[in-house]
Amino acid sequence: MATDLGELLVPYMPTIRVPRTGDRVFKSECAFSYDSPESEGGLYVCMNSFLGFGREHVERHYRKTGQSVYMHLKRHVKEKATGAAGGAIPRRRNGKVFLDLELNRDFNGDDYEYEDEAKLVIFPDHFEIPLPNIEELPALVTIACDAILNALSPYKKQESDSWEEEIQVSRHARSLRQQENEVRIPPSGWKCAKCEMRENLWLNLTDGSVLCGKWFFDGSGGNGHALEHYKETNFPLAVKLDTITPDGADIYSFDEEEAVLDPHISEHLLHFGIDMLQMQRTENGHHTDNHVQPRVSDWEVIQEAGLKLKPVYGSGYTGIKNLGNSCYLSTTMQVLFSIPEFQRAYVGNLQRIFDYSPLDPTQDFNTQMAKLGHGLLSGQYSKPPMKSELIEQVMKEEYKQLQRGISPKMFKALVSKGHPEFSSNRQQDAHEFLLHLINQVERNSSGSENPSDVFRFLVEERVQCCQTQKVRYTQRVDYLMQLPVPLEAASNREELIAYESKRKEAEENMRPPPEPVRARIPFTACLQAFTEPENVPDFWSSALQAKSAGVKTSRFASFPEYMVMQIKKFTFGVDWVPKKLDVSVDVPDFLDLNRLRATGLQSGEEELPDLTPPIVIPEDTRDNTTNNSLESPEIDESSVMQLAEMGFPLEACRKAVYYTGNMGAEMAFNWIIAHMEEPDFAEPLAVPTYMESDLLSPSLPTTSALDNQPPEESISILTSMGFPRHHTIQALKATNNNLERALDWIFTHPDCEDESEAMSDTADMADTEPNNNSFSNANAHSDSTLSPDQDLSSPRVRDGPGRYELFAFISHMGASTMSGHYVCHIKKEGRWLIYNDHKVCLSERPPKDLGYMYFYRRLSSC
Repeated sequence: MATDLGELLVPYMPTIRVPRTGDRVFKSECAFSYDSPESEGGLYVCMNSFLGFGREHVERHYRKTGQSVYMHLKRHVKEKATGAAGGAIPRRRNGKVFLDLELNRDFNGDDYEYEDEAKLVIFPDHFEIPLPNIEELPALVTIACDAILNALSPYKKQESDSWEEEIQVSRHARSLRQQENEVRIPPSGWKCAKCEMRENLWLNLTDGSVLCGKWFFDGSGGNGHALEHYKETNFPLAVKLDTITPDGADIYSFDEEEAVLDPHISEHLLHFGIDMLQMQRTENGHHTDNHVQPRVSDWEVIQEAGLKLKPVYGSGYTGIKNLGNSCYLSTTMQVLFSIPEFQRAYVGNLQRIFDYSPLDPTQDFNTQMAKLGHGLLSGQYSKPPMKSELIEQVMKEEYKQLQRGISPKMFKALVSKGHPEFSSNRQQDAHEFLLHLINQVERNSSGSENPSDVFRFLVEERVQCCQTQKVRYTQRVDYLMQLPVPLEAASNREELIAYESKRKEAEENMRPPPEPVRARIPFTACLQAFTEPENVPDFWSSALQAKSAGVKTSRFASFPEYMVMQIKKFTFGVDWVPKKLDVSVDVPDFLDLNRLRATGLQSGEEELPDLTPPIVIPEDTRDNTTNNSLESPEIDESSVMQLAEMGFPLEACRKAVYYTGNMGAEMAFNWIIAHMEEPDFAEPLAVPTYMESDLLSPSLPTTSALDNQPPEESISILTSMGFPRHHTIQALKATNNNLERALDWIFTHPDCEDESEAMSDTADMADTEPNNNSFSNANAHSDSTLSPDQDLSSPRVRDGPGRYELFAFISHMGASTMSGHYVCHIKKEGRWLIYNDHKVCLSERPPKDLGYMYFYRRLSSC
């Protein structure tokens, strides 16, 4: 028999591999479904790629790759026998539980036991070889089987591989002397004390100076003022402001010239009013604030505790297991896959996505989105219990959560890859994750339906110079509406004032605080606050060519099919502790925003001159840029500031706008995503030298602009691949004539291909001139609408009436986004349901007034 088995495996020996260091072995979950060894058909692990496949998908992998040998893993879950022996353990087939799998929490370990079974299966004849079979199998096969069975989970391995070189404690940490200068650092609004930089800012732990860094430590840009300050003062330690969390912060020692640890960082930060220890505490998987405990009533009301909620099963009623503070992801995905466009894009195209998936589908975004959508909508993982099981539970007088839900481990590992926050196990902001996911959808929808189009809309921003009364209209792309919460408009204001008085009195007399009072804010007040003008910090008036006071108002240039509305409940206290406003907002079921439609430039209004502010050049670089210091490239600063407000380095934003020809913030945003991993991403923009006459007539085509025409040989190479000449020239210009990056740009900007190819060479040259008015004609139509048919360079929007109906909302419980728990309510088939991790039930009292993010769908025209 040994000879027979050896001969049987000989043709396949070159395809059987032993897992090496760095190989990920997926033996707990199918790459295309949520089948596992506990599923009825078990799991098949490829002996070459170590990917796992359920019974329905292993044949596809065999046909696609020709790989024939798989290890079939099956875990049998059995209830322990009861009787006089008191639950004797039956003999296991393989003598032990040898699969490195998490025990199913739905089965009580005292009542159930596990039996693991493994065998080799050879396709296409499904010839089976039971394991272990050490004496009869070739040595290589035996070693490979043992290595697979003993391999760690790929997610555990991912965590261990993420550790970098150990950072040492600074020798200055213990002896650091901080100046008693009463400096207090606010939780926001920082900028370098020596320049206008607002990112990559470092707080010196000796004197509290806030200064910009240089591109040497974390990949961000800066003018090096923090290093200069050290050379002048010898104050050695600095902490990066936007990295401070309760777990620590990024600390750099200028003296030791490396990243360091500071065991006393909490004390050193508290010296400047930053109380990092109160930002979060972790307890039992959910985070809670150390002093401000989440109100019990919030948890009860939002989760509808105390009510006998009826569980539901079937298609669209599948829960998602909590991986430990992953509820922000679960609630967001439940809502997204209740939207028909997302269902159609991923689940409707399931077979095509799976058939054309790459060799490693675990790393393909569209595949994992289709897998998650199918898992939620198919009903395969949400089946009602059998009648006998219900009777047994009644007899035992116990109730178990019968729906197991699906585990989003593979999806979370992929979608959060490379993100410092979402890749952690900490609680996150559902609003930030939604924007992150939309970005992922955008990047992976090239050449196919983009379901996130349903959220995209244009915002018209009107900025007015208070001194000259002149105005500027610009437009930007957005995906959600953020409503401020005006506490002064609370309908129970007197009650709040009385509570605050009692609270202060109790605090002074060392007595327990009174019962908190929740502010009741009318929704109309939030909407009114949204429309109010706001001051523009550091406004530069092109009419005065100097800084001046400016105000900005925002209106909708288009209305999306689905309006996402966030109630801005979260803020920072003066001590840097994130806090949530305890408010109730009477959010309506039906919403009419038509009165917020943008109107564009009105008669009698005078536009601000189309000039850009002068570029501030750091003192230490002026000597080297004497010839260029008088020259500044024409860059749409409004687009630059839109990108900078998202947190990207300023120089990177300027490069993005410049290299995409001032075609708008969305195009520049795509450039940033495509180039953010490059080493010079945040370095200052290097532009061609302009003649003096160019400065006098910036509106005319310049010699430098003509010189920027891509090399003809590069154009020929790309056009020979079938790409239009105009699209090719755009790509080369946007990527500084880099062929490889230009090819990637073409694939990530398919919409530009629709532009007319009949443009003359003169027009091509004119394209090198920045266009600061990419949205300027958006409102030239009587109905103030914008569509790709009207302006081919504009972003894709689906404009229509601004009347909506509420169909879902996500609620948060806890003191801040860094703590607590999320649940969501979704209206399906005329009834509200609550999705609370793996539990899905009919909602009895949906708490619409306590939501955090609300999702509206456009009402069809009557």
